[in-house]
Amino acid sequence: MSTKTESQIPLTPEQIESFGEELDAIRRRVLADRGESDANYIRKVIRAQRGLEVAGRGLLWAGVFPPAWVAGTAALSLSKILDNMEIGHNVMHGQYDWMNDPALSGKQFEWDNACPADQWRHSHNYMHHTHTNIVGKDRDIGYGVLRMSEDQEWRPYYLGNPVYATLLALFFQYGVALHDLETERLASGEIKLAEKRKLLGGIWKKVRRQTLKDYVIFPALSGPFFLFPLAGNATANLVRNVWSFTIIFCGHFPEGTHEFTEEETENESRGEWYYRQLLGSANLSGSRPFHILSGNLSFQIEHHLFPDLPANRYAEISTEVREICERYGIPYNVGPLGKQFGSVVKKICRLALPDRKGGQGAELPAATPAVKDERVPVAV
Repeated sequence: MSTKTESQIPLTPEQIESFGEELDAIRRRVLADRGESDANYIRKVIRAQRGLEVAGRGLLWAGVFPPAWVAGTAALSLSKILDNMEIGHNVMHGQYDWMNDPALSGKQFEWDNACPADQWRHSHNYMHHTHTNIVGKDRDIGYGVLRMSEDQEWRPYYLGNPVYATLLALFFQYGVALHDLETERLASGEIKLAEKRKLLGGIWKKVRRQTLKDYVIFPALSGPFFLFPLAGNATANLVRNVWSFTIIFCGHFPEGTHEFTEEETENESRGEWYYRQLLGSANLSGSRPFHILSGNLSFQIEHHLFPDLPANRYAEISTEVREICERYGIPYNVGPLGKQFGSVVKKICRLALPDRKGGQGAELPAATPAVKDERVPVAV
């Protein structure tokens, strides 16, 4: 683990087992309780997203009038945020497979994003959620371009950390699309570009489709006023990218979250997998609309514990999870968006510089539980 804190309380094997059983009980209860209210919720969100998209694109065709352009851009931005965060992300986790609705199938859903859904299901559902915050295995740590952990050896390249982070935020959908390309391994010569030909083909196909839709077809429908929907689409994509980046980074990298080495997580048991998810995640406090627009990833802790539960349930189980953490002495990281994002920015800037101790990071306390290879089921 990269940082020792006084609040990190090592647990005995017996405590870890009991801790895991309590969280398993929550998961079983919610799985058994899924029903019409959950189905109605996601269908209501989908209707809202589609309505916002239709309204947004329609208003942008009248974008020569400034109020129409502003309203259209705002509606389209909200539509794209809902599509990616509350619908796409959660549906592709298989949270609604139990409904047996082809439109909500985790294995078939495609989203409004430059990243092909099949590729995302591998890089996110499997790689990230199985190996959360394990340096060298979880490529979400820095997305291959940033230094986000002291366990990542410092190099002069990382002096540009704040610049790379800004560019990643602005073009986040493309950063996600290039995730599995492993650009850092390509740059080092560890792998060859030819090995990624099939992956590149899928990325190009999806990027071309998104580009034609947002920057050619819909603007062209406005005839001589094409510049207004073109600018509106570009702005909506920018808003969605920055929002997604902010929510995701605030859920993984604020002060108090931890990263792990592969050695520290060998032979992980179920309870210890839960323990790692808690220490490697953080929540955001806010209103119900805020949670919806974040895809309920404002409850990143609950999402990492239970990625296949309907996300609209995270709020109700968060109080129970927090109470369990308090009883076991495990830190439960939560704070407002401004505070969490401020600490993320601080970390990005701090890790741009060489570490005082050579960039090796602190080790886990000796009493930290050892682990077994039995993982919590993850929807893929």
